[in-house]
Amino acid sequence: MTHQVHAFEPPERFVAGTVGEPGDRTFFLQARGGGRVVSVALEKVQVSLLAEKLEELLLEANKRFGVTLPEAPLLAVHDNEPLDTPVDEEFRVGTLGLAFDVDTATVVIEAIEAGEPEADLSGDPLTDDGDDDDDDDEPDDDLDRLRVRLTPEATRAFIDRARRVVAAGRPPCPLCGQPLDPAGHLCPRHNGYHR
Repeated sequence: MTHQVHAFEPPERFVAGTVGEPGDRTFFLQARGGGRVVSVALEKVQVSLLAEKLEELLLEANKRFGVTLPEAPLLAVHDNEPLDTPVDEEFRVGTLGLAFDVDTATVVIEAIEAGEPEADLSGDPLTDDGDDDDDDDEPDDDLDRLRVRLTPEATRAFIDRARRVVAAGRPPCPLCGQPLDPAGHLCPRHNGYHR
């Protein structure tokens, strides 16, 4: 089976968003451009880390290459619109890759499908030179991917929205830090008793 690379260089819109109620949300990255929309599912922690690492990447690009860092987006520029519907999951993200392209001064984000590539059953896996460690250093090309290329300004807008999406969940318990449910929760700091 062949893999698909969904490339948006640049997208008309690239955002993080959710479907569902707090506590039962599914997180998505969604890219739109050229009359198509691609949505990929991922975990909340992946969205949070993506925003954090993109911020670090912009700072490093500024330090190394003198890239002008955009200011935080103005309130009037915030993208608070919901995800484009229907939200059809293309795949679940396993790996996220980031790079800065110095030639075009753009940030490249690649979301790679979770799972193992399909095995090639046409021959003996050890027929090369007996060393199958070569494949561990190269990325798996048999997995679907979503690739977007963003300007530093669009990257800053993505970071801002991603942080707001992550923070819009359930508030943390002031004692243990775990998410509070509307009905309360069994706090380990209270020996399992409701407050």
